[in-house]
Amino acid sequence: MGETPTYEELVKKITELKKESIIRNNIEEALRESEEKYKLLLKNLPSIVYKGYKDWSVEFFDEKIEQLTGVDVHKINSKQITMLDLIVDEDIESARESFIRALKTDKSYVREFRIRSLTGKIHWMQERGQIICDDNGRIEYVSGVFFDISERKHAEEILRQSETRLKAVFEANPDPLVVYDTNGHPQYLNPEFINVFGWTLEDLKGRRIPFVPDDQKKITDAKIKALYDYQKPVRFETTRLTKDGQLLDIFISAAIIKDTESEPSGMVVNLTDITEKKRLETRLQGAQRMEAIGTLAGGIAHDFNNLLMGIQGNASLLLFNKNAAHPDYEQLKNIEKHVLQGSNLTNQLLGFARGGKYEVEVMNLNDILKRENRMFTRTRKEIVIHEQYEQDLWPVKVSTGQIEQVLANLYVNACQAMPDGGDIYVQTGNILLDENFIRFFKVTSGKYVKVSITDTGIGMDEAMLQRIFEPFFTTKEMGRGIGLGLASVYGIIKNHGGFVDVRSEKGKGTSFYIYLPAINGQDNSQNKDIEPKDKIKPGAETILLVDDDEMVIDVSQQLLEKLGYTVLTANNGHEALEIYQKHYNEISLVIIDMIMPDLNGGETYDELKNINPKIKALLSSGYSIDGLAQDIINRGCNGFIQKPFNINKLSCKVRDIIEI
Repeated sequence: MGETPTYEELVKKITELKKESIIRNNIEEALRESEEKYKLLLKNLPSIVYKGYKDWSVEFFDEKIEQLTGVDVHKINSKQITMLDLIVDEDIESARESFIRALKTDKSYVREFRIRSLTGKIHWMQERGQIICDDNGRIEYVSGVFFDISERKHAEEILRQSETRLKAVFEANPDPLVVYDTNGHPQYLNPEFINVFGWTLEDLKGRRIPFVPDDQKKITDAKIKALYDYQKPVRFETTRLTKDGQLLDIFISAAIIKDTESEPSGMVVNLTDITEKKRLETRLQGAQRMEAIGTLAGGIAHDFNNLLMGIQGNASLLLFNKNAAHPDYEQLKNIEKHVLQGSNLTNQLLGFARGGKYEVEVMNLNDILKRENRMFTRTRKEIVIHEQYEQDLWPVKVSTGQIEQVLANLYVNACQAMPDGGDIYVQTGNILLDENFIRFFKVTSGKYVKVSITDTGIGMDEAMLQRIFEPFFTTKEMGRGIGLGLASVYGIIKNHGGFVDVRSEKGKGTSFYIYLPAINGQDNSQNKDIEPKDKIKPGAETILLVDDDEMVIDVSQQLLEKLGYTVLTANNGHEALEIYQKHYNEISLVIIDMIMPDLNGGETYDELKNINPKIKALLSSGYSIDGLAQDIINRGCNGFIQKPFNINKLSCKVRDIIEI
């Protein structure tokens, strides 16, 4: 047994124990405070802290895991439940691969996977872990933190879907589209851009797209500056080059792209190819211009024919009863010859304006083309015509003579474009034209026969193309043409209910496309003009002459009186009705001018016919037998005579009708 401590020793020992107790209490208090701070820190951290092992078991998991999943954290920390029980099956393999990669590198890893709560809700987690090893490199444990990134993943999914939709919209866009950065470098090109312009992002490799023509750079730069300055969409028409050098008319719509701070990060540009639209607009404007010019040309031709009527009529009067021995005979016949030349010129104008179809019949255009081609190649050995005909070509109702004139004009035009010889390709075909195709040509949709005539000549530029059908427009030198050939082509086809289209490129030849409406069946009806004989036929009947032109009235009256007729005259339709009402029993024939103010020729004829249903009438006009004249003839009028006419033609027309 040891010695019994003294009192002093006991007091000292007790004092030391008290000090140790105080120190221990202080330490324990500090530990409690530290644990509270640690727990508070863990509680307030946005992450979930853990310590686990390579077998997916966990020694410690932050209680927030229970709040997230509903799984009792004590079951996890007691290893009753492992991480494998929480992770979605499909994500386990990728999580394992991340762990293996970390072992081979710096032992740290970041991996993302999904965990499922007890309610079935899926949470996306991001784990940032560190593998802790002993001195021998054996894994002791793993520690790290989990972040709930479900909201971020949801936002990314929404963004991905938005990008997918936007990409689908861009790719479905029928127009070319480019997304640029703020430096003007393309970041995205939709398929239509590649299709139209030819470049891909790989071709450009960070360069700007070299498709702005020099003359468009200034306006393009100004529009881009305005876009960034005012941050409002800009729209304008311009031109752009394709990769192969083709120039296109483009309508641009551009808008700013903004970042999350609402600052410009680039722009999106939609480029609508309006080349064809512009061409069709130009064609429509041309058609409207041709319509106006045609009306003017018709009016000029009509008035000029009235003037020629005065000259021709007086020449006929002077020639009446004169034979070739008369000293004035030759000069008077020359006057008639020049009047005829002038009349032929106005007929070309009328062909352009409203020339009518004269005699029309159902024809197969192949037959006309083959015949015209044979005749043409006999005289033009340096030209080779290549023919390709539709075997079962639909029939058309045409004036053979006028279609032959169209072909002759086109062939002559082609020859002049190939002075050293060349090739002409002629092709026919049946075609159905819909509303979209014909809306610029003012014709009806349906069945048409198409004739293509293509030469290998010098071609034409756009400026020339816009004017080729205008009367008196010519590129030929003086004395080689007056510019009515193609104008008459345009007018003749138009008057047949069809239209002409033309394509040409400088140095690459020209193609004319003629479209004529096809007919059903084999209607061989014709509107035949009565051919006058050369021999003068006198008469003694009474004729009512109706014309608003005093010169025509005067000379026509003299011609008729010279033939032996009694002539009553009227300067307008109303006056004609008054005279006819009083004398219709005496009047054997009424000669009516087509174009008169107030009451025109057709209206006058209808009123006269109401007075006498058996009336005999002859229409007279400076126009040819157009649709209006034919309508009046179809209503019973007996014939038509075009000014200028000589006494021979007049006498035959009058006698043929009176003697019906």
